[in-house]
Amino acid sequence: MRIFFSVGEPSGDQHTARLIHELKSKCPTLETEGFGGPAMRAAGCSLLFELTDLAVMGFMRVVPMLAKFFRVVSQAEQYFDQNPPDAVVLVDFPGFNWWIARAAKKRGIRVYYYLPPQLWGWAPWRIKRVRKWVDHVICTLPFEYDWYRSRGVKCTWVGHPFFDQVSERVLDRQVMKQISGNQSGPVVAMLPGSRNHEIEKNWPVMLEVARRVSAAVPGVRWVVGNYKQSHVLRCQELQKAAASPVAPEYFAEKTSEVIESADCCMMVSGSISLELLARRKPGIVIYRVPVIEKLATKVLKTCRYITLTNLIADEEVMPELISAGDPEADIRTLVAILTEWLTQSTSLDARRLAMTQVAERATNPGASERTAEFLLRDLGVPMVDSTANRKAA
Repeated sequence: MRIFFSVGEPSGDQHTARLIHELKSKCPTLETEGFGGPAMRAAGCSLLFELTDLAVMGFMRVVPMLAKFFRVVSQAEQYFDQNPPDAVVLVDFPGFNWWIARAAKKRGIRVYYYLPPQLWGWAPWRIKRVRKWVDHVICTLPFEYDWYRSRGVKCTWVGHPFFDQVSERVLDRQVMKQISGNQSGPVVAMLPGSRNHEIEKNWPVMLEVARRVSAAVPGVRWVVGNYKQSHVLRCQELQKAAASPVAPEYFAEKTSEVIESADCCMMVSGSISLELLARRKPGIVIYRVPVIEKLATKVLKTCRYITLTNLIADEEVMPELISAGDPEADIRTLVAILTEWLTQSTSLDARRLAMTQVAERATNPGASERTAEFLLRDLGVPMVDSTANRKAA
């Protein structure tokens, strides 16, 4: 049995690596291959191309890379012709993965979509592609399952793998001790995103917010959770270029520790909001985009929020701002909210309570195991007792 994965996002790489571990624990002879990232490779997946290196969002950023994407699609088509897998599992990254889905279906390969495209949020007419090229959608959000099912798509709800990641993560106590330090005063986490362009757009705004809040709240400390070390270096370069007087503490690959140690967070919109939810941590969301993308969002967006936590809650438990152009209005709003949270404990406590109430009904772990069981069962693959394997290990 061979499963081909197509994964283009860093977070998808981590979730898929976890899924691969579960699949192999239940079917040790299973072979996994495809497009992905370093976490999948470490999990034993044979990568034809490290697709996560091309992770981008937004039309204007995709255009210069179209030639690269088409070359990778052509590589997949040739591979499917020569070595057709038993199934293809797509993970997020819809702009690219539609092409992989089409290539697989044309060759009679069964297609699953895990962490499916957020059609309920914008451009819902793309459901035609799902019906045409995808055999089964594996939903990670409860309202997502209802949306797909009501439109005649075969789907299964397994829960979100981010909650598996949070529940299993062993926090680095030394890092947390370093963050807490001997200083008093509130701690605010700054989470500037996992993509290079997110840092370029949002980090300068975050620095200015930190400068103004520091002037209003003496003793506040800022800690930065960067996805990787290169992001730390870029944030430091931008800080130096802005001559910012704020002196945040930077941590690479320690985002969980940064979130857990903070009183509240200022973050770029993304799946990281689910970790804030699981850790019951109040946060404020910012996502700055080019003007043309802002206009497109107004036309195409069909949901009330952009943040997954708010969508799950069906209310704005995390204030969010998506904007373009002059950032001054966003900066003033962010400063006002954070200053209120840091100076009025009842305000921050109310946010924490709202997050806790949502988390208690929505953050059950086990999604990766449920997904593995579904895939193997649906493909007719016998499973071994993975619980016994874990105990033996």
